[in-house]
Amino acid sequence: MTPASCAGCCIGVFDSGVGGLSVLPSLRAALPGARLLYVADSGHAPYGERSEDFIVQRSLHIAAFLRAQGAQLLVVACNTATAAAVEALRQAHGDIPVVGIEPGVKPAVALTRNGRVGVMATAGTLSSRKFQRLLQAQPSQVSFTLHACTGLALAIERGDLGSAELQAVVRRHCAPLREAGCDVVVLGCTHYPFAAPLIRNELPGVTLVDTAQAVARHTAALAARLPASTLDLPPLQLWSSGEPAQLDDFMQRWLQWPAKKARVLG
Repeated sequence: MTPASCAGCCIGVFDSGVGGLSVLPSLRAALPGARLLYVADSGHAPYGERSEDFIVQRSLHIAAFLRAQGAQLLVVACNTATAAAVEALRQAHGDIPVVGIEPGVKPAVALTRNGRVGVMATAGTLSSRKFQRLLQAQPSQVSFTLHACTGLALAIERGDLGSAELQAVVRRHCAPLREAGCDVVVLGCTHYPFAAPLIRNELPGVTLVDTAQAVARHTAALAARLPASTLDLPPLQLWSSGEPAQLDDFMQRWLQWPAKKARVLG
């Protein structure tokens, strides 16, 4: 990925928890000069089991907070929040770009050899009007197995990616996709790439699709039009509505990024 020119622009990123951290390496590679602000709404995770109205209100609250910190562009690094709230965010913040994320169904269709595509996502994402419209736009000859992975994002949120509990949850949720004969599986939640090694163990030979790089490319194209921030900001700042130390620990252990001393989101 060729880095775009964005010397010092400020980008606000948020997710229901630690899942959106899976997007940060691609954003940093695409925009090495950007200032990144990240909010993990871990105190209200997982969003997949919340009402649409709740997700909209939380998203608007976090977006306003990120704007107050200097964000010039917003990235909704959560499939469920994108499905529920991206239009409300664009209406409320029409003066800046708002980038959403959605399951990589289109690239999965291009990759499948046997016409069987699986989608792992939250119930909230799969039942959303936005996702249903995306699905209806795909070729009729492709068969989709949609699986709501209840409990998977929460198990990842706890931070022990080698635990027997997480392995059992992954095994349970991969079984229907294996039985359906899917040769491509879409990771439709930003938490799930952190469990990709476990998923590959359960689905050998299956191609996994996540959209972090596509989101980063789109963000970089929009950020290239932004002026440099006039604020003196560090390269990365973190906030959590849950336990900030958990966010720091997750980032150090699984991204190998140094601690940034995450702060409490009020």
